[in-house]
Amino acid sequence: MELCDLLTSDSVIEKLAVTSKKQALQEVARRGALITGMDERAIFDTLLERERLGTTGVGNGIAIPHGKLPGLERPYGIFARLARPIDFDAIDDQPVDIVFALLAPTDAGADHLKALARVSRLFRDREMCEKLRGSDRADALYGLLTEPTATSHAA
Repeated sequence: MELCDLLTSDSVIEKLAVTSKKQALQEVARRGALITGMDERAIFDTLLERERLGTTGVGNGIAIPHGKLPGLERPYGIFARLARPIDFDAIDDQPVDIVFALLAPTDAGADHLKALARVSRLFRDREMCEKLRGSDRADALYGLLTEPTATSHAA
């Protein structure tokens, strides 16, 4: 699964101004509702429920909130570069400034795990993270995330 299969240009938020983890998840849910047609509250509740199981702040300023929703036809991604880093209860106790939310159908199984693995590998690439942090235009962020070198670097 490639990131271009998960993202559209509408899935990218270039300067998300939030002050808390809850607010970040609310804004991601709002954008998720726009791109999926699903209920915003259902998306938010799903992401929040997953956070209650354990933080999705994976370290190095990255969070990958995710969840499964009934009624989704396929997996969707939402990328947000935060205007300012926020506390996300990350495993390394560092603030988060990059959020990639993954929404998947309830029956996604292996596809959901493959998508999570792809996103996780991408964000282990420090050079890619620097490029993402250095750009504040949605089209440039979308281009970086979906360019073939991004996914082959991460493979």
